[in-house]
Parts: sequence; structure tokens; C-alpha cells
Amino acid sequence: MHRQQKSQIFSHPEFEKPLPPFPDINSSWNQDCSSSFNCQRAWVEIKLNNLIHNVKAIKALLSPQTAFMAVVKADAYGHGAKVIAHTVLEHGADWLAVATVTEGIELRQSGISSPILLLGAISSSEEVNKIAEWQLEPTIGDRSQAVAISEVLSELKTTLPVHLKIDTGMSRLGTPWQQGLEFVNFVTQLPYLQVASIYSHLATADDLDQITMLEQQQRFNSCITQLKNQQITLPCLHLANSAATIINKSAHYDLVRVGLALYGLYPAEHLKSSIDLKPVLEVKARITQIKTLPAGTGVSYGHQYVSDRPITIAVVSIGYADGVVRNLSNKLQVIVQGRLVKQIGAITMDQLMIDVSELDDLQAGEIVTLIGQDGKQSISADDWATTLGTISWEILCGFKHRLPRVMK
Repeated sequence: MHRQQKSQIFSHPEFEKPLPPFPDINSSWNQDCSSSFNCQRAWVEIKLNNLIHNVKAIKALLSPQTAFMAVVKADAYGHGAKVIAHTVLEHGADWLAVATVTEGIELRQSGISSPILLLGAISSSEEVNKIAEWQLEPTIGDRSQAVAISEVLSELKTTLPVHLKIDTGMSRLGTPWQQGLEFVNFVTQLPYLQVASIYSHLATADDLDQITMLEQQQRFNSCITQLKNQQITLPCLHLANSAATIINKSAHYDLVRVGLALYGLYPAEHLKSSIDLKPVLEVKARITQIKTLPAGTGVSYGHQYVSDRPITIAVVSIGYADGVVRNLSNKLQVIVQGRLVKQIGAITMDQLMIDVSELDDLQAGEIVTLIGQDGKQSISADDWATTLGTISWEILCGFKHRLPRVMK
């Protein structure tokens, strides 16, 4: 299969104009706990050393010719996109990927000049204007999008690198693989569009059964073979997400797109033996009050929990408005002083209660770990996801912005 050198993949001569001026990066996105204000209530800790470890572990799986795209959409899966993006680029990532134009602009405004792929669909001329202004690189999924973008660019007299998405079985964005040849041919004939990559997305790469993943890969290869037979110059090719990057080297092509694994979580349990990853995110909050309740006392809204004995409870300053899902009520465990304790009663908007009857000398201000490690005990986003019957991606993306991201 034809592969370009990395320097060719990243070079777009028609697109090399000065970016709008960047504001200076300040320390506002790199908080720490030296100020009691930052951590007086609840916060998310981001362990940058673990992030760097994960980048290096992922890069060790790649050949020197394969580029590394770090997926930092949704505020880097809740970790804080600006600091995550700067860190991964410094330690080996080549590209960034986001979902929206606004996400891309925010990264540019933080001083990032590396290529940024927009994974989401573009729906308006205003977006195309912003994409051109900020030198972002959009995904095109069908002919109508290609025509619309080309028409706006013709008014701007600006050439734009674009990435063509082929649907090989995800049934989301993209042109069906059977029409891939015609689609690519069509786009290459439009003015002001420079095809920078052709790619697809895997639906089941994290499954133990690889049949569907391999079928998608075969469809992608079939499309590429048709293009080669027509002597169409192949740009950068990419298919692998985190799971395929870890488990299927043949799917690496010219570039891999890594999201969840970057943040230290495994797309599936069976992948844990293939790579050593370290969780990057921890969630912590403080105890604000401690009180003793007699037997038969209801706790929180609806009295979903009623004490069957005298108990000591602690009120913790975090709730569902921060991302602690209310359906975890009476199912959640947290860590205090290195010991697991139970959450009791309904989780409220800003607070929750825990049973600390077995702990001694507990004071208001004590730190509670909701996700992370304290002593020998640890709780992961996967633990929450299992309890809720969902996926760890959703848990990570659920922590709200009123929780400061504290870099460690």
C-alpha cells in the first residue's frame, strides 16, 4: 500500500499562511492545590506524568512511519483540552483531533500550530470561514458537504486540506465504502479542496471477537485498492482507534487516532495485557460536616436510606451537578483515609453523604477520593461505568467545568 513520508502528510503548501495572532498562554489552565481556593470544595486532578507515560507506551506500539493523532475532543474527555494537547504534542503526538470548530479554535488560541482534524460534520458557511481562518482541517462525509465547502472556499480564494470519511460499517458519518472510489474521484475534481487523508472508523475494535473489525478493515482495503487501480495518488490513510492501535498492528496504516487509551483507560478488559496504561484523572472533594445520627434516621431526599443503627455520617461537597451521577446513590463507594466507605442516601445536586462510622478522628476538610487511588485502595471510572451499565468514556466526559482541573 502506498504511504507518504510523514513530512509530506503534514505539509500543505497552499495552506501555509499566517494564523491569527495567539494570545499568550498563562497559568490559568495549569492550576495546583497550593491555593486553598482551588481545592476548597471539589476538583479533578490530572496526573501529567501518567499522561506522558501513556503517550510513550502508545508510541512504542507504532512504527516510525506511523503518525500519532491524539483525540482531545470533549475537553480532552473531561481532562482539560489545552493542557492535555500541549503536553501530548511535547511528548510525541503529531496531530490533534476534535469534534467541533469551537474546540479547534480554542486550541489554536492557546498557541497550538500542529494539524487539527475536525471529526464532526460541517453544516454552515460560517463554520467553513472559521475553519479557513484558523487553519483547521475538516472531515467531508458526502458529496453535498464537499460541494458546499468548495463553494465557500471559492469565494475566499483559499485552498483547504480536507479528510474524506468512508463508512465501512459504523453507519454514522461517511460515504458507503462501495461508493468510495466515485466519492474520492468527485472530491478531487472540486476546486480549493486538497485531499489530506482518507479514513474510516471501527465500530467493534474493542470486542474480543474480531470478525466485524476485520471485515471493516477488508472493506477499507478494498476501497483503497480501487483507488490504486485508478492510479489515484493516495494521501494519508487511517483507520485505527485506541483498541485497534493496541491489538491490530495491520490497521495502523499511516496514522492512528488514540482517545481513551491516552487517558489511561482500556477500551476492553482483554486489552490490559497488551499495554501498560496509567489513569490520568482523579476526582476529589472535601468533607464539610460530620454528624452522628440515631437509628431510624432518614438521609437525604426521599429517605432512600434509613439508618438501622446509630451512625456517623460525613457530608461531602460534590454532587450530580459536578458529574457524580445520581443513579449511583446508595451504590457508590469512596475512599477516606485509605479506606473504602459507602455513600448513603440520594446524591444531591451539590453534596452527598457517606457512612464514616468506622473511621476515627475524622475532621471537616478531610479529602475524599471518588475516582483515583488513596493508599492501597483505588476506584476507577470503569468501576462507576460497571455499576451504571455504561462505558468509561461517558463517565470521564461527565465531570463539569465547575470542578477545577488541577495539574499534578
